[in-house]
Amino acid sequence: MVTELTKGRLKVKISDTRAELGQVAAREVGAYIRELMKEKDEVNIVFASAPSQNEFLANLLLEDIEWNRINAFHMDEYIGIDPHAPQAFGQFLRDRIFSKKDFKSVNYIDSKAADPQKECERYASLLKKMPTDIVFLGIGENGHLAFNDPHVAFFDDPLTVKTVDLDPVCIQQQVNDGCFSRIEDVPTRAYTITIPELLFVKKLFAIVPTIAKANAIKGTCDGPIVSACPASILRTHRDCTLYVDRDSASLISR
Repeated sequence: MVTELTKGRLKVKISDTRAELGQVAAREVGAYIRELMKEKDEVNIVFASAPSQNEFLANLLLEDIEWNRINAFHMDEYIGIDPHAPQAFGQFLRDRIFSKKDFKSVNYIDSKAADPQKECERYASLLKKMPTDIVFLGIGENGHLAFNDPHVAFFDDPLTVKTVDLDPVCIQQQVNDGCFSRIEDVPTRAYTITIPELLFVKKLFAIVPTIAKANAIKGTCDGPIVSACPASILRTHRDCTLYVDRDSASLISR
């Protein structure tokens, strides 16, 4: 059963379980993509990379979608990580979806680029060339969107893609999620698409299960709209749907 409510402009859909959340989100995303493909030859999508996306991505593979009309991007990546390491966000998505369907194109951030600033510019130019139609979001334990942690989450950021230093809560989350065994192994710098670039996109789908995200979801839905909880800005977006389960929604006001 799905409970629906709104927070500002944000549509919130609460499923009983994480599994149901993945099914509901994938079904609605699939329907939206099919409708969009009636208007456009190609659809450009930015994907989130995190264990929170697993059920959603698995169910999305089951949807009747013309994948060869989709140009895929990912929203963030560790600087310097082996691009084929299991923790690399490009590899995460390659394993779960990019290698399983015949996409029109898959556009990876180059984690090993010799000049990170030039890589930001290169990826930004791709996003400009293929303007994003849809973003699949996660929300971090500290409320981050992509790798826009609170200390670098600028709602008026002039950049499209930038490099950032990760905050301690974000670094710890990578261990909590089981992506790294030790905090010392987690990279401390990353590439990220900026918040204004994400918010400029017409349609956002945020998939955020588990009790670990309860405080972040409370801040997103009920707290002030401030960079201390970057995801709170979603309440101002013209068309964003937040999919949560009973656990991640446990602290929000009804």
